[in-house]
Amino acid sequence: MIHIQISESLSKSVPIAPENLSDLEHAGLHTLQQAGAQPSDFTIVITDDAELHELNRRFLGIDAPTDVLSFPTDETDPDTGLPYLGDILISYPRAAAQASAGKHSVQDELRLLVVHGTLHLLGYDHATPADKARMWELQGEALKRLGSRVTPRRE
Repeated sequence: MIHIQISESLSKSVPIAPENLSDLEHAGLHTLQQAGAQPSDFTIVITDDAELHELNRRFLGIDAPTDVLSFPTDETDPDTGLPYLGDILISYPRAAAQASAGKHSVQDELRLLVVHGTLHLLGYDHATPADKARMWELQGEALKRLGSRVTPRRE
């Protein structure tokens, strides 16, 4: 099960329709399947730049906002008995800005960030050229199968 939360700081100002939340859940589940992972639970939190900035500073030592952070765990969800992979936090304002710059919808950008964050929860990274190539390949395949119009960034 994928739990989706919208930060209180955004809940009144960001119109995310229930079907769009279902789409994000589907993107996470699809990414798990594509990567060959067992059924698992995790949480997606849609929040703001300030929260991502603080978490990025505190946990990664980077004093700047970012679009997505993943916090993997090695726990079991007590409600389902499934592995609990961790949490993905997404900055909605940053996703909106990136969508505008990329000339695609915010929903497509959110979908990209969910796929990217899910791959991080599964242990994929882009620290080395080889790791990055594999992660970007999986990310591109997932987005293509999800019908996304976003071209994954090549950071």
